[in-house]
Amino acid sequence: MTPEEMNSRAQQLYEQGFHCSQAIFSTGCEKLGRNSHEVIAALAPFGGGMGSTGHVCGSLSGALAVLGLAMGKEKPSEKDHRLMWKYAYKLVKRFETITQGYGGIDCKDIARIDWRDRKQVKIYYSNGPDSRKKDCLKVIGATAQALGEILEEASAAS
Repeated sequence: MTPEEMNSRAQQLYEQGFHCSQAIFSTGCEKLGRNSHEVIAALAPFGGGMGSTGHVCGSLSGALAVLGLAMGKEKPSEKDHRLMWKYAYKLVKRFETITQGYGGIDCKDIARIDWRDRKQVKIYYSNGPDSRKKDCLKVIGATAQALGEILEEASAAS
């Protein structure tokens, strides 16, 4: 799966009902040829910015989780891949660039809604003129693509 295909796939999964964190992570798993349904479920509370607080966008959380899946240790006695932190840092910096036009990396900056307000959530999912969902889709797609590019760079470096 190319980074461009990851862009489309993550947006598709979000449109089908995954939270941003889950859409990114699931797409990353597909890229890696891995299947981690339990982790996909575990990422659900990162939607809406960490427990619907509006904090850090779940797209970044899901993308970093993919890097951990690809490069992190599985046992306390093991070591993380020697370049994991380099690529994690690079991913965060790319995400900061992706979200710069929205004012920050927080969900509240990108979606600009209170996820605990049912009326605002309904407007968001309506895809109407006041919906910010289109902005989230752009961020999700761009983040998945950035993740794909970093995974390919990491693979070439290994």
